[in-house]
Amino acid sequence: MNRVAGTPHVFRVAIVGAATLKGRELKEVLDEVNFPIADVKLLDDDESLGQLDQVGDEATFIQPADPEHFRNVDFAFFASDAAFTGRHWQSALEAGATVLDLSYALDGEPNVSVRSPWIERELGRESGHDPVQEDLSTTAVVVAHPAASVLALLLLRARTAGTVRSVAATVFEPVSEQGKRGMDELHQQTVNLLSFSSLPKDLFDEQVAFNMLGRFGEASALSLKKTERRVAAHFEAVSGSRMPVPSLMLVQAPTFHAHTFSVYIEFDSAIDEAALSKAFEGEHVTMIGPNEDGPSNVSAAGQGTVLIALRSDAHNSNGFWIWAAADNLKIAAMTAVECAATLSTMRPLGKVQ
Repeated sequence: MNRVAGTPHVFRVAIVGAATLKGRELKEVLDEVNFPIADVKLLDDDESLGQLDQVGDEATFIQPADPEHFRNVDFAFFASDAAFTGRHWQSALEAGATVLDLSYALDGEPNVSVRSPWIERELGRESGHDPVQEDLSTTAVVVAHPAASVLALLLLRARTAGTVRSVAATVFEPVSEQGKRGMDELHQQTVNLLSFSSLPKDLFDEQVAFNMLGRFGEASALSLKKTERRVAAHFEAVSGSRMPVPSLMLVQAPTFHAHTFSVYIEFDSAIDEAALSKAFEGEHVTMIGPNEDGPSNVSAAGQGTVLIALRSDAHNSNGFWIWAAADNLKIAAMTAVECAATLSTMRPLGKVQ
């Protein structure tokens, strides 16, 4: 994703929802990978307007997501919530920007595909062909849910070791998937529990601190079932018909950052554990040995890879357990930036005169 030597193209970027957790992570990833940028506009809602921020070495202010601020923008990353994206993405489109949606507001919109370059490259290696590219008519993409990308990556690699019979996965969701509001509510619940005070439940309508939830309270606008369906749909969208969607359950964990995964894979026949471990190795994966500290939310934070520990099922020679962890915000941001990188080769704009 580094700028190709000799290319004259640099791009103008807008981050919508710049003050959100995803927006801040996007800003960092764009800088880390040296994405060829001429200008970055930081846009957000009224609460964040005028906040002083920094892009690279330059100080800048967060501005409103008005149509005029999308002029001459090549890529508009929507890291805002779905409602805010819904109000502003058409303005970006009409101004000529390619929209990259991390809020999932555009799920199901006509001519908007779900993208995960990690999985596209993996499928390309399997087939021996270059990854499928969008065409010149592509104006918006939904960035695949990070849990879907992780699960698809693991299962695509697992099947290179043998024929997969069945897969079941439990995904433990961090509160950072609900942005700063989720982080604040978990923090305040934790503080209040330790001081024997009443708990704020405005977002989850349930106690999340020191607790595990399979569903939220009736008054919550959030739905674990809806997210579960989204992960399954995105898994299917990025992997196609090449493998069945795993049996899936999403659980709300009392953690701030990083998804963790408990995955059970059963093969048609006995598989050597060393061979399966070898199959998982490669780009975006770090295998954790039995004598190392296992994958966790803490160890995954800030990492751009999936941490995996593997063990065989003591009662089924065809079965294996995977315990994995991955930074949800980091992987979402990396996926978005890689989507922009693949689409940048098709944009005639972005050349600074």
